[in-house]
Amino acid sequence: MGHARLPRLHLPARLMLLRQAGIEPVLRSPDIDEDAVAADAAARRGGELPPEELVLLLARAKAADVAERLSAEEPGFDGIVIGGDSMFALGGRVYGKPYTAEEATRRWQEMRGHTGILHSGHSVFRVTPGQDPREATAVAAASVTFAADVSDAEIAAYVASGEPLHVAGAFTVDSLGGPFIDRVDGDPSTVVGCRSRSFAAWLQNSAWCGPISGTGARPDRSHDATATGPFRSRRRQALA
Repeated sequence: MGHARLPRLHLPARLMLLRQAGIEPVLRSPDIDEDAVAADAAARRGGELPPEELVLLLARAKAADVAERLSAEEPGFDGIVIGGDSMFALGGRVYGKPYTAEEATRRWQEMRGHTGILHSGHSVFRVTPGQDPREATAVAAASVTFAADVSDAEIAAYVASGEPLHVAGAFTVDSLGGPFIDRVDGDPSTVVGCRSRSFAAWLQNSAWCGPISGTGARPDRSHDATATGPFRSRRRQALA
Protein backbone atom coordinates (compact mmCIF):
# COMPACT_ATOMS: atom_id res chain seq x y z
CA MET A 1 0.00 0.00 0.00
CA GLY A 2 1.26 3.47 -0.81
CA HIS A 3 0.54 7.09 -0.15
CA ALA A 4 -1.45 9.44 -2.34
CA ARG A 5 -2.21 13.14 -2.37
CA LEU A 6 -5.71 13.97 -3.54
CA PRO A 7 -6.91 17.32 -4.86
CA ARG A 8 -10.43 17.85 -3.51
CA LEU A 9 -11.60 14.24 -3.46
CA HIS A 10 -13.22 14.98 -0.11
CA LEU A 11 -16.37 12.89 -0.18
CA PRO A 12 -16.31 10.00 2.31
CA ALA A 13 -17.37 7.47 -0.36
CA ARG A 14 -14.46 8.46 -2.59
CA LEU A 15 -12.02 8.06 0.27
CA MET A 16 -13.50 4.66 1.09
CA LEU A 17 -13.14 3.47 -2.51
CA LEU A 18 -9.51 4.53 -2.62
CA ARG A 19 -8.72 2.84 0.69
CA GLN A 20 -10.32 -0.35 -0.57
CA ALA A 21 -7.96 -0.13 -3.56
CA GLY A 22 -5.00 0.03 -1.18
CA ILE A 23 -4.45 3.80 -1.24
CA GLU A 24 -4.17 5.80 1.98
CA PRO A 25 -5.10 9.32 0.85
CA VAL A 26 -3.95 12.71 2.11
CA LEU A 27 -6.00 15.69 0.90
CA ARG A 28 -4.34 18.64 -0.80
CA SER A 29 -6.22 21.53 -2.44
CA PRO A 30 -5.04 22.62 -5.89
CA ASP A 31 -4.39 26.30 -6.51
CA ILE A 32 -6.21 26.70 -9.81
CA ASP A 33 -9.13 28.75 -11.09
CA GLU A 34 -11.40 26.13 -12.65
CA ASP A 35 -13.57 28.69 -14.41
CA ALA A 36 -10.48 30.36 -15.91
CA VAL A 37 -9.09 27.02 -17.09
CA ALA A 38 -12.40 26.15 -18.75
CA ALA A 39 -12.77 29.61 -20.31
CA ASP A 40 -9.23 29.53 -21.73
CA ALA A 41 -9.83 26.12 -23.27
CA ALA A 42 -13.14 27.28 -24.76
CA ALA A 43 -11.46 30.38 -26.23
CA ARG A 44 -8.76 28.27 -27.86
CA ARG A 45 -11.32 25.77 -29.14
CA GLY A 46 -13.70 28.46 -30.37
CA GLY A 47 -16.55 27.01 -28.33
CA GLU A 48 -17.33 25.20 -25.10
CA LEU A 49 -15.76 21.79 -24.55
CA PRO A 50 -18.05 18.76 -24.32
CA PRO A 51 -18.39 17.50 -20.73
CA GLU A 52 -16.20 14.42 -21.24
CA GLU A 53 -13.31 16.65 -22.36
CA LEU A 54 -13.91 19.32 -19.74
CA VAL A 55 -13.86 16.95 -16.75
CA LEU A 56 -10.57 15.48 -17.94
CA LEU A 57 -9.07 18.92 -18.54
CA LEU A 58 -9.93 20.04 -15.00
CA ALA A 59 -8.83 16.76 -13.43
CA ARG A 60 -5.45 17.06 -15.15
CA ALA A 61 -5.07 20.69 -14.09
CA LYS A 62 -5.78 19.81 -10.44
CA ALA A 63 -3.44 16.83 -10.34
CA ALA A 64 -0.65 18.64 -12.18
CA ASP A 65 -0.79 21.59 -9.80
CA VAL A 66 -0.54 19.40 -6.70
CA ALA A 67 2.16 17.19 -8.24
CA GLU A 68 4.28 20.22 -9.14
CA ARG A 69 3.97 21.76 -5.68
CA LEU A 70 4.72 18.43 -4.01
CA SER A 71 7.92 18.04 -6.01
CA ALA A 72 9.03 21.45 -4.74
CA GLU A 73 7.76 21.27 -1.15
CA GLU A 74 8.31 17.57 -0.41
CA PRO A 75 11.19 16.44 -2.67
CA GLY A 76 11.23 13.03 -0.99
CA PHE A 77 7.56 12.28 -1.74
CA ASP A 78 7.16 8.87 -3.38
CA GLY A 79 3.57 8.11 -4.34
CA ILE A 80 0.70 9.12 -6.58
CA VAL A 81 -1.35 12.28 -7.00
CA ILE A 82 -4.99 11.83 -8.01
CA GLY A 83 -7.09 14.60 -9.51
CA GLY A 84 -10.76 14.25 -10.33
CA ASP A 85 -13.63 16.27 -11.69
CA SER A 86 -17.29 15.51 -12.38
CA MET A 87 -20.12 17.18 -14.26
CA PHE A 88 -23.74 16.27 -14.85
CA ALA A 89 -25.42 16.66 -18.24
CA LEU A 90 -29.21 16.89 -18.48
CA GLY A 91 -31.42 18.23 -21.23
CA GLY A 92 -28.55 19.67 -23.24
CA ARG A 93 -27.10 21.55 -20.27
CA VAL A 94 -23.99 20.72 -18.25
CA TYR A 95 -23.99 21.26 -14.49
CA GLY A 96 -21.19 21.46 -11.98
CA LYS A 97 -21.76 22.29 -8.31
CA PRO A 98 -24.82 24.46 -7.56
CA TYR A 99 -23.26 26.24 -4.51
CA THR A 100 -26.55 27.96 -3.54
CA ALA A 101 -29.77 26.53 -2.12
CA GLU A 102 -31.81 28.31 -4.76
CA GLU A 103 -29.86 26.75 -7.63
CA ALA A 104 -29.89 23.29 -6.02
CA THR A 105 -33.67 23.50 -5.59
CA ARG A 106 -34.16 24.57 -9.19
CA ARG A 107 -32.03 21.70 -10.46
CA TRP A 108 -33.87 19.09 -8.42
CA GLN A 109 -37.21 20.35 -9.66
CA GLU A 110 -35.85 19.93 -13.18
CA MET A 111 -34.15 16.55 -12.58
CA ARG A 112 -36.95 14.59 -10.91
CA GLY A 113 -38.43 12.04 -13.28
CA HIS A 114 -35.63 12.49 -15.81
CA THR A 115 -32.35 10.81 -16.76
CA GLY A 116 -28.99 12.53 -17.11
CA ILE A 117 -25.35 11.56 -17.62
CA LEU A 118 -22.68 11.94 -14.93
CA HIS A 119 -19.22 12.43 -16.47
CA SER A 120 -16.09 11.84 -14.38
CA GLY A 121 -12.50 12.57 -15.37
CA HIS A 122 -9.43 11.27 -13.55
CA SER A 123 -5.76 12.14 -13.75
CA VAL A 124 -3.11 10.24 -11.80
CA PHE A 125 0.52 11.34 -11.55
CA ARG A 126 3.16 8.88 -10.35
CA VAL A 127 5.63 11.05 -8.45
CA THR A 128 9.08 9.58 -7.79
CA PRO A 129 12.05 11.47 -6.29
CA GLY A 130 14.54 12.46 -8.95
CA GLN A 131 12.31 11.50 -11.88
CA ASP A 132 9.80 13.29 -14.07
CA PRO A 133 6.17 12.54 -13.06
CA ARG A 134 4.27 10.01 -15.18
CA GLU A 135 0.58 10.57 -15.89
CA ALA A 136 -2.35 8.27 -16.62
CA THR A 137 -5.87 9.49 -17.40
CA ALA A 138 -9.37 8.08 -17.75
CA VAL A 139 -12.88 9.33 -18.44
CA ALA A 140 -16.07 7.46 -17.54
CA ALA A 141 -19.80 8.12 -17.70
CA ALA A 142 -22.93 6.66 -16.14
CA SER A 143 -26.59 7.53 -16.56
CA VAL A 144 -28.68 8.45 -13.53
CA THR A 145 -32.50 8.32 -13.44
CA PHE A 146 -34.27 10.28 -10.70
CA ALA A 147 -37.55 9.31 -9.07
CA ALA A 148 -40.55 11.13 -10.47
CA ASP A 149 -42.39 11.29 -7.14
CA VAL A 150 -39.85 13.42 -5.22
CA SER A 151 -41.98 16.11 -3.57
CA ASP A 152 -41.14 19.78 -3.16
CA ALA A 153 -40.98 19.20 0.60
CA GLU A 154 -38.43 16.42 0.15
CA ILE A 155 -36.36 18.61 -2.15
CA ALA A 156 -36.45 21.43 0.40
CA ALA A 157 -35.37 19.10 3.21
CA TYR A 158 -32.55 17.61 1.13
CA VAL A 159 -31.28 21.03 0.09
CA ALA A 160 -31.46 22.21 3.72
CA SER A 161 -29.12 19.35 4.68
CA GLY A 162 -26.40 21.15 2.69
CA GLU A 163 -25.26 17.98 0.95
CA PRO A 164 -26.23 18.86 -2.64
CA LEU A 165 -24.63 22.32 -2.64
CA HIS A 166 -21.05 21.20 -3.24
CA VAL A 167 -21.36 18.13 -5.45
CA ALA A 168 -21.62 17.92 -9.23
CA GLY A 169 -25.24 17.73 -10.33
CA ALA A 170 -26.52 18.58 -6.82
CA PHE A 171 -26.90 14.93 -5.80
CA THR A 172 -25.11 11.97 -4.27
CA VAL A 173 -25.80 8.31 -4.93
CA ASP A 174 -24.09 7.03 -1.80
CA SER A 175 -25.60 9.24 0.91
CA LEU A 176 -28.76 11.30 1.51
CA GLY A 177 -29.53 11.71 -2.20
CA GLY A 178 -29.51 7.99 -2.88
CA PRO A 179 -33.18 7.29 -2.03
CA PHE A 180 -34.28 9.76 -4.71
CA ILE A 181 -32.48 7.88 -7.50
CA ASP A 182 -34.39 5.14 -9.31
CA ARG A 183 -31.63 3.74 -11.51
CA VAL A 184 -27.93 3.96 -12.34
CA ASP A 185 -26.68 2.50 -15.61
CA GLY A 186 -22.92 2.09 -15.53
CA ASP A 187 -20.29 1.74 -12.82
CA PRO A 188 -21.74 3.22 -9.58
CA SER A 189 -18.26 4.36 -8.54
CA THR A 190 -18.29 6.64 -11.59
CA VAL A 191 -21.28 8.46 -10.11
CA VAL A 192 -19.38 8.79 -6.83
CA GLY A 193 -16.67 10.49 -8.89
CA CYS A 194 -13.89 7.98 -8.30
CA ARG A 195 -13.97 5.01 -10.69
CA SER A 196 -12.34 2.30 -8.61
CA ARG A 197 -11.64 -0.03 -11.53
CA SER A 198 -9.40 2.56 -13.20
CA PHE A 199 -7.34 3.08 -10.05
CA ALA A 200 -7.00 -0.66 -9.48
CA ALA A 201 -5.73 -1.12 -13.04
CA TRP A 202 -3.16 1.66 -12.66
CA LEU A 203 -1.86 0.31 -9.37
CA GLN A 204 -1.57 -3.22 -10.79
CA ASN A 205 0.41 -1.97 -13.78
CA SER A 206 3.93 -2.37 -12.42
CA ALA A 207 5.48 -0.89 -15.56
CA TRP A 208 3.64 2.37 -14.93
CA CYS A 209 3.31 2.50 -11.15
CA GLY A 210 6.38 0.65 -9.90
CA PRO A 211 6.99 0.09 -6.18
CA ILE A 212 5.72 2.74 -3.77
CA SER A 213 7.28 3.27 -0.37
CA GLY A 214 4.91 3.72 2.59
CA THR A 215 3.01 1.94 5.32
CA GLY A 216 -0.21 0.02 5.21
CA ALA A 217 -3.60 0.84 6.63
CA ARG A 218 -6.85 -1.06 6.90
CA PRO A 219 -9.60 -0.13 4.46
CA ASP A 220 -12.26 2.11 5.97
CA ARG A 221 -15.62 0.55 5.19
CA SER A 222 -17.65 2.68 7.57
CA HIS A 223 -20.71 4.57 6.36
CA ASP A 224 -22.28 7.28 8.46
CA ALA A 225 -25.24 9.28 7.25
CA THR A 226 -28.17 11.02 8.89
CA ALA A 227 -31.57 11.86 7.50
CA THR A 228 -33.94 14.55 8.67
CA GLY A 229 -37.18 16.01 7.44
CA PRO A 230 -39.68 14.57 4.96
CA PHE A 231 -37.22 12.17 3.30
CA ARG A 232 -36.41 10.25 6.50
CA SER A 233 -38.99 7.48 5.93
CA ARG A 234 -37.88 6.99 2.34
CA ARG A 235 -34.28 6.63 3.48
CA ARG A 236 -35.24 4.06 6.11
CA GLN A 237 -36.87 1.96 3.42
CA ALA A 238 -33.81 2.27 1.19
CA LEU A 239 -31.50 1.03 3.96
CA ALA A 240 -33.75 -1.81 5.14
